[in-house]
Amino acid sequence: MSKPKILVVDDEKHIRMLYQEELQVEGYDVAVSDGEEPILDVVEREKPLIVVLDIKLGVNRSGLDLLQEIRGKHQDLPVILSTAYDSFQHDLKSIAADFYVVKSVDLTELKNKVKLALAKAGA
Repeated sequence: MSKPKILVVDDEKHIRMLYQEELQVEGYDVAVSDGEEPILDVVEREKPLIVVLDIKLGVNRSGLDLLQEIRGKHQDLPVILSTAYDSFQHDLKSIAADFYVVKSVDLTELKNKVKLALAKAGA
């Protein structure tokens, strides 16, 4: 049986590595992206069951814009927004996400949201 695949999109390498390592320990297959490659290309290639998406991806990239792109083609793909800020809750674009987590060194909340998102995906 194959492991559920999670796509982690974050511009910070140490966050990508931390999430990848921690989620692999939980038994998931994890693909990572720095957000530079077109998101729909990454989703098509990796075929994740869920996406963990950073809101702030460098200077000119917004995870909320990538979320809109994902929703345009993959309405049923669960997306967890991950951010260091809670101000995203006031952005109307963020309502298209399934779950939200605030970045922390304790990944318990992220892992719980991943389980909820996988259940939503039927995995």
